[in-house]
Amino acid sequence: MSTPTATASSASSTSAASTAETEIIVGGMTCAACVNRVEKKLGKLDGVTASVNLATGRARVSHPEDVTADELMAVVEGLGFTAALPRPRTEEAPEEESGAGSSPLVRLLVTAVLSVPVLVLSMAPGLQFRNWQWLCFALATPVAAWGAWPFHSKALRGLRGAAATMDTLVSLGVLASYAWSVYALFFGGAGDPDMRMPFTLWPDAMPGTADVYLEAVVAVPLFVLTGRLLESRARAGTGSALRALASLAAKDVAVRTADGEERRIPVAELRVGDRFLVRPGERVATDGTVVAGTSALDLSLVTGESAPVDVAPGTAVIGGAVNSGGLLEVRAEAVGADTQLARITRLVEDAQAGKARVQRLADAIAGVFVPAVLSVAVTVLGFWLGAGASPQAAITAAVAVLVVACPCALGLATPTALLAATGRGAGLGILVSGPQALEGLRRVDTVVLDKTGTLTTGSMTVTEVAAREGGCGPEAALRYAAAAEAGSEHPVGRAVHAHGLAEADGPLPAAEEFTATAGVGVRAVVDGKRVEVVRAEADGLPDALAEAVRSAGRDGRTVVAVRVEDTVEAVIALGDTVRAGSYRAVDHLKRLGLRPVLATGDGEAAARAVAAELGIAEVHSQVTPEGKADLVRALREQGHRVAVIGDGVNDTAALAGADLGIAMGSGTDAAIGAADVTLVREDMGALADAVRLARRTSLTVRANLAWAFGYNLVTVPLAAVGLLSPMVAAAAMSVSSLLVVGNSLRLRGWQPAPARTTAPARKGAPRPRKAVA
Repeated sequence: MSTPTATASSASSTSAASTAETEIIVGGMTCAACVNRVEKKLGKLDGVTASVNLATGRARVSHPEDVTADELMAVVEGLGFTAALPRPRTEEAPEEESGAGSSPLVRLLVTAVLSVPVLVLSMAPGLQFRNWQWLCFALATPVAAWGAWPFHSKALRGLRGAAATMDTLVSLGVLASYAWSVYALFFGGAGDPDMRMPFTLWPDAMPGTADVYLEAVVAVPLFVLTGRLLESRARAGTGSALRALASLAAKDVAVRTADGEERRIPVAELRVGDRFLVRPGERVATDGTVVAGTSALDLSLVTGESAPVDVAPGTAVIGGAVNSGGLLEVRAEAVGADTQLARITRLVEDAQAGKARVQRLADAIAGVFVPAVLSVAVTVLGFWLGAGASPQAAITAAVAVLVVACPCALGLATPTALLAATGRGAGLGILVSGPQALEGLRRVDTVVLDKTGTLTTGSMTVTEVAAREGGCGPEAALRYAAAAEAGSEHPVGRAVHAHGLAEADGPLPAAEEFTATAGVGVRAVVDGKRVEVVRAEADGLPDALAEAVRSAGRDGRTVVAVRVEDTVEAVIALGDTVRAGSYRAVDHLKRLGLRPVLATGDGEAAARAVAAELGIAEVHSQVTPEGKADLVRALREQGHRVAVIGDGVNDTAALAGADLGIAMGSGTDAAIGAADVTLVREDMGALADAVRLARRTSLTVRANLAWAFGYNLVTVPLAAVGLLSPMVAAAAMSVSSLLVVGNSLRLRGWQPAPARTTAPARKGAPRPRKAVA
């Protein structure tokens, strides 16, 4: 895989001008307003465009070649953020939250312990005792200074860059509430030991005595820290797809030198033309050509093909394939960034760098929300002072505007819904991993389905045994074949042997004089008879057996013939079988108004057979990993909203590039890491449930966001005209957050209802066919 260099640029020539692309890691971003600032500032440079991803903390910048990476990073740092070029993925360390060297969880827990007593005493007058306000002051002071320090530090960085973010609102709200409370306690009469503070809507609760707003001091950082921790956990899986892809590559390789000696070297030192060895069970280190040895390769991790591929001298092999047979010597034909695995990785990187429409809209709104709130607060302060109101009343109204507009509900809207949906989905065998599931599936109309390992089991099994008339019979023929295959390393042989063991009443007889010929089959002596299990050809077979071979071939299955003493006694068909529940899952998708599309790396015959069995009309066979990603891209360009379900590395790029990626839990880590939803249970019916859950979660998030914005539209004017004190504003903010959380928690009781029929069922829809054994 390619490693970012000091330039971090991959030049791409265009007809208009020579441009380059640079990736920058941006630290310190906390909200969509930060993203908006970075994009706008970089966009002011001539010929520069930028796309910043808040979830990954990375900016992808397209710029003229005469603009250096250092210049771009200087612009970002001038805004108060940190900027660095990416290191190789193996060297990257997880980003840590800045501030006082404490983890976000520790900061949140300490803040919660200190805040709860303050909130209870301030908002429950019956519990207030002598000098209660001084206890609250002692508890609130470390929260204002240390608990809210991340907001203060980021607000200061923004101030140096002449910009305001959500952190600015939080910091100002906390500092203003704390400063006024200090004034009230020491100079405004609120420090009297017998002072009581009733819970009221009106700012001036006690004539002649200033209010204290310590509950606002602690409530604001407590709720915002909670929201950000939940959000960071929801985004914790970012980059897991790329790490999983990296783990598929071999770390070292056994190279054969010119003098015939063997030595192990890191894969990074492998060069085109080098010869390396691949032992049974090892991965092929890189793309190449077999120069010596014969074997069968398992390509399922790379191509999705369940059937093993026999290789011999002259056969091309793909890096990442697993050797399931004999020793191979391979000549390297491509290394590093030129390998197929590296190309898939680049496709995933490109897909993850994009943004959903909802995120862009949120960025635009956030770009004006914070400055607007600050302007309103300053205007309110000036208006009341100019109208002759007391400084306390004017400051009270301004602080109330800052506190009531604090974006706690906005911060909690998405992560709490994700948390509830994740918990409910886990009980249903569905794992929702990120906000992509919410942004991508609201109006999905097309589902691209992988075949091998998704609609089918993904492993070779015996599907039919057909014996000749007047012969030894299917049971005896299977018994001979299974015994002869006992010593085979080939996946077909292992499948025949396993099936024979399962069907046999007792132990299988021993095989003697066993020999295996690559690409042909095996021979052995079983019970004193010569037995051969070889690839079957229809020519020369009895009509019944010939028809069985042709039928299996039309279905894309592998067929072997069982010869006993030079007479073909039976043919055995093997193939990938359809998962239980796949037909029902596809039918449910249709009822939900979705269009199923089958895209597989398998041959046309196998693909058409499975599609006919499941009632899928649109089929794309022999599709490469790049081809799957291109198919998804083409469907999206046609205006379709696309979901992809797959289980292999070959599906990873398509999963990451779709509006919604769905991975099978039995699939590879790369596929699961690239997906937005993972189906843990083997029942394919979970696919339809996942679609319904994602849609319901998406509606919940939108309801939360609508409430959060609507709440601001109502409460900010009330605070501005003096009808809300900061204490009540903090309470309203808390209630707003609780309502958002409560709405999200409704997802915990969600049940998948039967799909409603949106169109009449197609007459003559095919039903699952049962394999004959």
